[in-house]
Amino acid sequence: MNPDLTKIKNIHFIGIGGIGISAIARMMIGEGKIVTGNDLEEFDMVASLRTIGIDTKIGKDDSVIPDGTELVVYSIAWTTLGPELVEYAKSLCVPVLTYPEMLGVVSKDKYTVAVAGTHGKTTTTGMIAGILHDAGKDPTVVVGSLLKNGTNFVKGNSNLFVVESCEYRRSFLNINPNILVITNVDEDHLDYYKDIEDIKSAFRTLAMKVPSDGYVVCNIDDKNIKDVVTGINAKVINYQDFFNPDFKLKIPGLHNKKNAACASAVGSILDVPGIEIDKSLMEFSGTWRRFDHKGTLRSGAMVYDDYAHHPKEIRATLQGFREFYPKEQGYAITVIFQPHLFSRTKLLLADFATSFKEADAVIVLPIYHAREEDDGTISSHILVERINKEGTNAHAFYDFEGTDKYLELFLPQMNNKDIIVTMGAGEAYKVGDKILKDDTI
Repeated sequence: MNPDLTKIKNIHFIGIGGIGISAIARMMIGEGKIVTGNDLEEFDMVASLRTIGIDTKIGKDDSVIPDGTELVVYSIAWTTLGPELVEYAKSLCVPVLTYPEMLGVVSKDKYTVAVAGTHGKTTTTGMIAGILHDAGKDPTVVVGSLLKNGTNFVKGNSNLFVVESCEYRRSFLNINPNILVITNVDEDHLDYYKDIEDIKSAFRTLAMKVPSDGYVVCNIDDKNIKDVVTGINAKVINYQDFFNPDFKLKIPGLHNKKNAACASAVGSILDVPGIEIDKSLMEFSGTWRRFDHKGTLRSGAMVYDDYAHHPKEIRATLQGFREFYPKEQGYAITVIFQPHLFSRTKLLLADFATSFKEADAVIVLPIYHAREEDDGTISSHILVERINKEGTNAHAFYDFEGTDKYLELFLPQMNNKDIIVTMGAGEAYKVGDKILKDDTI
């Protein structure tokens, strides 16, 4: 179903506090629509949306969808969180779209740059957005995090649309890219995909959607990506041709230099001069929850937050931290990590166990279950046992209160050579916020 948005005035968003769907809500109110929404809690994002005139209710009963609604858009997570409300919406005889389907509707008449991949999507999207904005290309941007200007949506007036595209449940297949960036292809979302071959098949289907006058930017030397792009219609651009290991970024890590190479390739395709691309990238300061410096304690210890939640992301992120804070110079890194999803933790347990090698200590919070039920076969304590066997000092806690009590004893021993990193896709960042709040001056 592809509703004509020009004929629709009233749109309701189920799960409007989500980082992606809220961006589309911002886009719609910016186009003069009457936008309403609902979610389960008073998230910061919900409060932010209210400040721009979006009437957002808390709850999931039928009354949250106003009379006169002409289109309902819902987060995929709500097929679990509130299936009854989704079914009610479908009974209203109005178009009902998932967030990924709505992205497809929004992008169908635009020149679309879609950024896909298991890791690095948000940073690469932010880099591309910065390059195009700085070059005066005036793109519209939807990113799956917050840019440093505090928003996940940038309104542009050109036909360029830059969008972060998620592979979960093949969501990104709703988008029709003119330029597709594939940062990498690894095992993830194994609660949905059967194996790496299944994941590769989804990326290949997306790559096949790029027209013959379009481009796919990727590392063609990667064995997983080679299978994805062989024989596709679009022109394949190897981002390795744009990779500079000595390029100076404000954010650390080899992985971010690769992200920059992807962004450089896109800028080049869209005729941005190389000197302008480099200048924009050198000024790029990152996105929310990616190497995000939250504050410094009175002891001098620095508190960071990072979204890394996959073993490869954790490994790359910690290697990046070591660029800035070498062990040889006496810096100690303590990671406060919350595993995200029982399925991911269980299926990638061996990789998780070895991913904290660059850390001096790891504190593991209870698994953030999100859409899943605990079947008792995996836990933070099981993960900690494996981390300790790999030689990294780790502790697990049954709840946040236990973590707080441990930190009350541990934090006074820290100094200006200590780095605390809250890490994960769930609520680990709240620990860092509390540490800073309690550290009264």
